[in-house]
Amino acid sequence: MRLFRRNKGTLMITGASGFLGRHLMSHREQGWQVFAPPHSSLDVCNLERVRHEMRSWEPDVVVHLAYRRDDRRAIVDGSRNVASAAAAAGARLIHLSTDVVFAGRDTPYTEIDVPDATMDYGKWKAEAELEVHRAHPNAVMVRTSLLYGTDQLSPGQHAVTEALTGGQPTTYFTDEYRCPVHAADVADALIRLAEMPEVDGPLHVAGPQVLSRAELAAAFARHLSLDETRLLTTTLAESGQHRPARVVLDTSKAAALGITCRSVEEALRRPTV
Repeated sequence: MRLFRRNKGTLMITGASGFLGRHLMSHREQGWQVFAPPHSSLDVCNLERVRHEMRSWEPDVVVHLAYRRDDRRAIVDGSRNVASAAAAAGARLIHLSTDVVFAGRDTPYTEIDVPDATMDYGKWKAEAELEVHRAHPNAVMVRTSLLYGTDQLSPGQHAVTEALTGGQPTTYFTDEYRCPVHAADVADALIRLAEMPEVDGPLHVAGPQVLSRAELAAAFARHLSLDETRLLTTTLAESGQHRPARVVLDTSKAAALGITCRSVEEALRRPTV
């Protein structure tokens, strides 16, 4: 458990030990009393435990980040449990979702587009969104894209390091496009949304650039002073894998709220946490 006393109210974070959670925890100066129970005391799949924690701490805002990528129960049932308990406690809920609730297409996706995921993870996150909306209609569901960091590196950045320093080889797609975003920018957006109770439903928060997996890996390599020319690349067709080829999130709704994210070049040029 980590608790920081401030004055805006109590903000409860599930999954605070994860990559995005660690960035969010660094926003202590924002004026919130932050409660971040570890998994050992808050198993989101245990509805009674979640309700108990909500009753005990009476949070004003809950930021739900906890998940296990290959675990439908943790993603769907866990999200429903947190949403139900937050609604019963009268807490605002900010639920983290993903861009891969979509199957991919040439044009950007807006918040009114209906999820049509093809990957299990995306299907489960889309299902979780529905469960959250049913249990807590006023929740905001933040869809984001590939996360990275600077002082703290993402698993994807560690993979690039491994691939270029004799560790686990990884091949990067030249035709799989996303909108990568620095985790600190998403964390900042979550904190800002905690003070925007009028905002609900899906909201797209992602980077302004559309980069392929290969282009992103090359940017990471340059930032880490590694030889990007040694990166292995391929195409989705050559790999035989069925993955969303181009998932671009339209972030104009977030921008209208004053929520914007940096480009990869800007974020890596000006390191943050």
